[in-house]
Amino acid sequence: MTNLAPSRAEQEIDRLLGIYPRGFDLSLDRIARLLDDLGRPQDRMPPVIHVAGTNGKGSATAFSRALLEAQGLAVHVHTSPHLVRWHERYRIGVKGGPGRLVSDDMLLEAILRAERVNAGQPITVFELLTAVTFILFAGNPADAAVIEVGLGGMYDATNVLQNPAVALIMPIAMDHQQWLGQTIEEIALAKSGIIKRGAAAVFGRQEESAALDVLVDRAEKLGAPYVVYGQDYLAHEENGRLIYQDDGGLMDLPLPALPGRHQYSNAGAAIRAVKAAGFTVTEEIAARAMKDVSWPARLQRLKTGKLVELAPEGSEIWLDGGHNPHGGRAVAEAMAAFEERDPRPLYMVSGMINTKDPKGYFEAFDGLARQVFTVGIKNSDATIDPVALAHDAVEAGLKAGPVDSAAEALTRIAELTRSDDRPPRILIGGSLYFAGNILEENGTPPD
Repeated sequence: MTNLAPSRAEQEIDRLLGIYPRGFDLSLDRIARLLDDLGRPQDRMPPVIHVAGTNGKGSATAFSRALLEAQGLAVHVHTSPHLVRWHERYRIGVKGGPGRLVSDDMLLEAILRAERVNAGQPITVFELLTAVTFILFAGNPADAAVIEVGLGGMYDATNVLQNPAVALIMPIAMDHQQWLGQTIEEIALAKSGIIKRGAAAVFGRQEESAALDVLVDRAEKLGAPYVVYGQDYLAHEENGRLIYQDDGGLMDLPLPALPGRHQYSNAGAAIRAVKAAGFTVTEEIAARAMKDVSWPARLQRLKTGKLVELAPEGSEIWLDGGHNPHGGRAVAEAMAAFEERDPRPLYMVSGMINTKDPKGYFEAFDGLARQVFTVGIKNSDATIDPVALAHDAVEAGLKAGPVDSAAEALTRIAELTRSDDRPPRILIGGSLYFAGNILEENGTPPD
């Protein structure tokens, strides 16, 4: 097992977690005050693609980065949460090459500056670390920035941005109801908060027409020019190729390196958003981006590592952080497509947190998965007890049982499949936090 010792920056963050509130307290007052005291670094950003949504926003962020880097641009990227190390949240753009995760010295310096200027005033840790984003990105030259919303949109700490180049809103579904509202309309209204007066907006594929109605209404009220997936632009698979089309014409592209049919529309939304932000996207640029895009723990194939060695030889192991019913359906669809192409018994290893809908997630795999092994998430007060999680899986129609660790689950799967004709397909996931546990245990953290 890989145990990464906390760096100096991570030690400082751990100290802050003991002083300031964790979690979310949706308001812009505290971070706006801190950023004012810091000299408003958010106003000195390169053109920003601001990304919100329930599902697909991380993938859209990855596609946007790939599209911009494919043309040699330096691109800053902010994402959350991280999988293994806090540094993953801050990628610093490099001209002519891929960006790099922030160095520990640079991160520590920005954290100390934000904390010093805040001077002990009320603030959450997430707000402090969002201020760090703007300190880092404003202090390093770049051609563009892609900033992923942490939670919601309207009152998320990243929404101090007043003039983004484009607001990209990905699929909206029921999630985080305790913060965002109990209906799809309320959640969509929260997400729509990143739309700014007169600034471009791109709406990704929306399964809920009520959510799209809310987005369109806000854009029209603010005079924000907007485009809608399925009406103004489209992406789909045809003869093993990704076909993208908008009012600028058609692109014939390779399928994205990120597996799953749900990535086709995610790629399309990113292409349209990068264009709306004022950047050129040629067919050559887009083709390069589709081949180069990467995004850990989103149907990531694990081929090497300490956990992988415990699985039966020849196993196909996939890691995915999807955690709500909409995400579960997308991943289940991908597993079904894999099964059609290459039949194998499917086993699941799952860990989830208590703000999610486990039964709704597992229902998507009824008839697909042979058995589910449930595991607790390390270092999380919100983890669902594996016994309770197994009960949720059983209620969803699956055979399930708790185990003490992912390692034990993989060992059990090896025993169960010893006499099978084909090595199993194993899906590990249910939470980005759990995916982070897996990458660390496997010895393959993101870089």
